[in-house]
Amino acid sequence: MDVVVVETTQLGDRSYLVHDGTTALVIDPQRDTDRVETAARNAGVTITHVAETHLHNDYLTGGLILARHHNARYLVNAADNVLFEHDPVAPGEAFKVGRLSVKPVATPGHTHTHLAYVVSDPDAGTGVRQAVFSGGSLLYGSVGRTDLIAPEDTAGLAHDQYASVRRLVAEAAPDAILYPTHGFGSFCSIGPASRIPASTIGEQAATNHALTDPDEDHFVRHLLANITAYPSYYAHMSPLNALGPGPATLDVPESVQPAELERRLEAGEWVVDLRNRVAFAANHLRGSVAFEYRTGSSFTSYLGWVLPWKQPLTLLGAHDDVKKAIRDLARIGFDSPDAALGEDPGALAPGASLVQYPITDWAGLVRDRAPGETVLDVRRTEEYSASHVSKAVNVPLHELLLRLDELPAARIWVHCTSGYRASVAASLLHRVGRDVVLIDARFREAADAGVELTSAAPA
Repeated sequence: MDVVVVETTQLGDRSYLVHDGTTALVIDPQRDTDRVETAARNAGVTITHVAETHLHNDYLTGGLILARHHNARYLVNAADNVLFEHDPVAPGEAFKVGRLSVKPVATPGHTHTHLAYVVSDPDAGTGVRQAVFSGGSLLYGSVGRTDLIAPEDTAGLAHDQYASVRRLVAEAAPDAILYPTHGFGSFCSIGPASRIPASTIGEQAATNHALTDPDEDHFVRHLLANITAYPSYYAHMSPLNALGPGPATLDVPESVQPAELERRLEAGEWVVDLRNRVAFAANHLRGSVAFEYRTGSSFTSYLGWVLPWKQPLTLLGAHDDVKKAIRDLARIGFDSPDAALGEDPGALAPGASLVQYPITDWAGLVRDRAPGETVLDVRRTEEYSASHVSKAVNVPLHELLLRLDELPAARIWVHCTSGYRASVAASLLHRVGRDVVLIDARFREAADAGVELTSAAPA
C-alpha cells in the first residue's frame, strides 16, 4: 500500500490517495479535485472508490465530483442525510479496493455520524501494512472539536469522542500509520494538537491526552474549556456538502474595466487587495481592504470569516496571486469572484482616490503614541487573555465589522501576533474613515521594545 498526501496548508487539512499500485481509494478530497487526479496519474492508478469520513464543516468536498468523473463508488455513512446518489456504508462493513481491505469504524465525536477507515494490505512488501484514516476523530496530539453541530450536543459529542478514539485504537495495530484529515492548523481541531509530520497509532496511544487521560469526565471538561471561536463560513459548509457541491470554476476572469472598478468602490462593494500589506498601507484605492495573499497563510479562513457570505467580491492583484486566491476561495464556497489584474491600483482605477495610512513597530508605538489613543488587539480572546498590551482593547478580527461603534474616536494603533490580522483590521477601519496606525511587528517583540504587558495569572 502506498499513501499519497494531498495537503491544503491554507485550511490545515489533508486528503489522501491510497492505492495498491493499480487501484485507488481517495479519502476526504477537497473541491479542487485536479490535485488528486494529478496524483493518481503520477502513480499510474485508477480511482475506483471515494470515501468521506464525515460531512465537512470547514470546506466543500470534491467527493461527488470526483466519483462521478471516474465512475467510482462514493462512500458516505448510511446514516448521513444527503441528497445525492452515493454508496451508503455502515461501520464494520468491510470492502475491497484492489487487494486492500478497508474497514469503516464508527467514531462519533467530531460529528454524530463520523467514520474512520482502517486500511490493511495483506501483501505489503516494503509498503505500508496498515493505515488509519481518522478524519476529525483522532488527530496528532488531540482530537477534532465537538462543538460544530449544536450547543446542546457539544458535551455529549465530547464523551463520544473519548470512547471513539479508544475504539479506533483497538481496531488497529500499534504500528499502523495514522492519517488524520484535520489537525494541521485547521480550526476543526481542539486541544494541544501537534504539528508533527507523521505518527502511528502506538505513538498516539502513548502521548495523546485523549488516550492517556484515564478520567473521561476530566477529559471532557478539559476539551470543553479549550473550545475557541471558529470561522463563520463553517455554518454553510455542512449543508452545502449534504446537497453535493458542484465543480469549482478556477479560471481567472478578464480584468474589470476601470470605470466598473470605480463604481464598485463607490458603491461600497468588497474590493480585496491581495498585495503585500506594506504596499497596501502606502498606496491603495479608497474603499478597498487588505487581505495579503501568501501561499500557506490563513488568507482563506480569515477572508471567509470576516467578510459577509455571498456578497460580490473583486480580487485586486497580480495574475498569479488572483489565480491562487480563486482556487483557495472555491474550497469554502466563495465562487467566481471578479478580478482587477495588476499591482498598480492607480492604473486599475484612475478615477478613484488613492489613500494611505502609517506603519510602525513596537518602538514606534512607545515613541509616538499620544495620550488617549487606543491600542487595539485583534487577536482571538484566548490569545489576549494569555498576555496583552496593558490597557489595550480586544476586539477579535472576526468580530470587528460588527463592533466598529464600540471603538473610541481617537487614533487607533492596531496589532496582532505577526501583523497579518492587524493589516486586515487596519484596512477595515481605514475604509470607514478611522485614523489608524498598523503595528507591523511580532507580539513577542513588544516587551523588548519597552511595551508594558499584562499577563494572565498562573493557574
